[in-house]
Amino acid sequence: MSIFRDLLTALRLAFKAKFVWMGFGLLLAVALVMLLSAYFGGRQPVTVALDVGVSTIRLLLPLLIVLLVQELLSREFDKRYYLSSLTYPRARSSLLFGRFVAVLALFLGLLLLLSFLQIGLTQFLSGFYPQATPVALGQPYLIVIAFMALDLLVLAALATLLAVVASTPSFVLIGTFGFMLVARSYGAIVELLGRDAGLVSNTEGYRAGLGVLGYLLPDLGALDVRMVALYGKMEFLPADWPWLLLSNLAYAFALLALAVWALQRKRFS
Repeated sequence: MSIFRDLLTALRLAFKAKFVWMGFGLLLAVALVMLLSAYFGGRQPVTVALDVGVSTIRLLLPLLIVLLVQELLSREFDKRYYLSSLTYPRARSSLLFGRFVAVLALFLGLLLLLSFLQIGLTQFLSGFYPQATPVALGQPYLIVIAFMALDLLVLAALATLLAVVASTPSFVLIGTFGFMLVARSYGAIVELLGRDAGLVSNTEGYRAGLGVLGYLLPDLGALDVRMVALYGKMEFLPADWPWLLLSNLAYAFALLALAVWALQRKRFS
């Protein structure tokens, strides 16, 4: 029951921090970029609109997650609110789980709204810009959203860990986005070097250095399977997708367990 109370408290804090307005701004931004990209796009404007919309969500929704974690966890330690929230005899883990579940519920709910918005706008644009190869908004699009949700889950778990161990709230933003950029790009760079070895000198050494990241970071770039929905072909789904999902899910749980361990040993001044 204490986790449920922490969840309700976190939801009240999130709405007090104008989460609704931030979510509305994100919905408006996605709608605008999809409409403008379709209008100014050349060939296959509906495909371009959906592609740009997915890119916008993958860029802006992690920012909203970081802002939520800063509001619900970083401020808890920075403003010494724990003097009140941890006064009652309850485990510290319940506070962390309550706040994390609140972040999870909010960003998954917003992702669901964004997916409905994209479906509606895509169908609307299809009436103005018919294509010979329409986008797939059925099961392929659901797969894209599910993979994107797992990507965001990993980032939310990392932001939670950084909020517990970091001394300043700004490090949560810097650390999460730095992690996101590296984890989403290193796999594509290794693949690119494998196809064109003349891009850099000492290619093997460069690839070996990047390959080490595969043992330390999840391959978030492989979770971007938008091509499945853009062209309606399941061949674009990675061959090892079950292992990809399992490894990223395990990585998220490991980060969350590490955050609980760090909070249990955190000394408050």
